[in-house]
Amino acid sequence: MSLLSRALPALRLYCIGLAVALHQLLRRLRPGGPPAPVFPTQNGNVAIVTGGAKGIGYHTVKHLARLGMHVIIAGNDESEGQEAVRKIKEETVNEKVEFLHCDLASMKSIRQFVQQFRAKNCPLHVLVNNAGVMLVPERKTEDGFEEHFGLNYLGHFLLTNLLLETLKQSGTCSRNARVITVSSATHYVGRLHLNDLQSRCFYSPHGAYAQSKLALVLFTYQLQHLVTADGSHVTANVVDPGVVNTELYKNVCWATKVVKWMTAWLFFKTPEEGASTSIYAAVSPELEGVGGIYLYNEQRTKSTDVSYDDELQRRLWTESCKMTRISDVGSRDL
Repeated sequence: MSLLSRALPALRLYCIGLAVALHQLLRRLRPGGPPAPVFPTQNGNVAIVTGGAKGIGYHTVKHLARLGMHVIIAGNDESEGQEAVRKIKEETVNEKVEFLHCDLASMKSIRQFVQQFRAKNCPLHVLVNNAGVMLVPERKTEDGFEEHFGLNYLGHFLLTNLLLETLKQSGTCSRNARVITVSSATHYVGRLHLNDLQSRCFYSPHGAYAQSKLALVLFTYQLQHLVTADGSHVTANVVDPGVVNTELYKNVCWATKVVKWMTAWLFFKTPEEGASTSIYAAVSPELEGVGGIYLYNEQRTKSTDVSYDDELQRRLWTESCKMTRISDVGSRDL
């Protein structure tokens, strides 16, 4: 493989990032602009947010808690999670915020998390698939999957499927349960390699990350198709938070870190700004009963053309069921 072909995934990803950052800057410089939306209270509703102890996830949890939701942070760091719970309770005066351990890089941990949640005998109205890793060196999850694909995508695929029956039971004709999955603009340059989803033939952190984000879009659309087909009161949407100043950039090269440090204040969204579209997707009355869409800056946006390929959606879903060892059409029991 030539040096040029090896560099292309990274080049495409950086070009996408630059374009999004410039769009964000122009939007910020535009005079006026719409006021921040005010959402209805969510008293009695329950949400799970993966990766809710920091970054975009933390601000998503805090806003949902401020609206009165019972919010469960799903994360893999107990001390970090409990500290986030303490701070959010203090800031929102909502005592119904808690942490449950869930390592998305472990199928066993995900199943244990779902067992713990089910033991609470509470409904589930909103699931925010937010956690992720970006541009990590080549390494595998506990189950032997390439980490971007295994954690970003397969972990959320399994979690959603194991919680799907609870979501179906919680949704009503007047108030659908909602699944919100966080992807990114990098999905536009992603390529889904169904014959090599684990990037064994050639590993590029940029290519692997973009593939995982494209997989999340395909998964969302197929999930919406399935819940619509069986008449469930559940909607599934995918959101793009934009270019956000979070810890996800810790694995980029030193030169990129320097540029980020110099320009983040101007081009990057804050984590709180980055959470706005996830929050909108979770509680906005405008999206009641609306599913299968891609959202950026609280607006419906067209995702990459290949993401609308029904056959590719189905093939990825079937392969994902095999990898996570769940039934494609039958029981989702543990």
